[in-house]
Amino acid sequence: IEKLYKKESNGKLLYRIPGKKEQLIRYISHHTFLRPPIKNNLSFLEKFAETKNNLFLISSRFGFLEKRTNDLIKKHKFDRLFKGLYFNYANNQPHIFKDTIIKKLNIDVYIDDDFALIKYLAVHNPKVQFFWLNGKSNKKILENLIGITKLSNLTDLLAKPV
Repeated sequence: IEKLYKKESNGKLLYRIPGKKEQLIRYISHHTFLRPPIKNNLSFLEKFAETKNNLFLISSRFGFLEKRTNDLIKKHKFDRLFKGLYFNYANNQPHIFKDTIIKKLNIDVYIDDDFALIKYLAVHNPKVQFFWLNGKSNKKILENLIGITKLSNLTDLLAKPV
């Protein structure tokens, strides 16, 4: 999907909004049967939310996935875990949408699984600590960007200066 909808050129990031047929395919591919939750991450999030009351969910999902997204929110009770839920239903460029929300909410820690997007955000928000959830390696990438393999890595990383 990333190869079809995202490109980087001359340091600029651009996402393509899928056409109607592609939207149908993406809508089907976002069914929970095809995208089961990562139980360890969900479990950690539930426990983490008990100690932090200022968690926000910022998603760049396009408007055609609004029903799928709302079903997911209800199923996992995300509206109870997060202080605020922000979605890109207006179909803005995902990196611009997230950058705007991060600045608006004065976010100090942010986690994402899209490397190109989070690298863009890290460069444009040097005072924010970013974590790239990648499932492969835990390593420092930029001064304010660290790769993590699972959400539970945050417990140690947030407890000490990064």
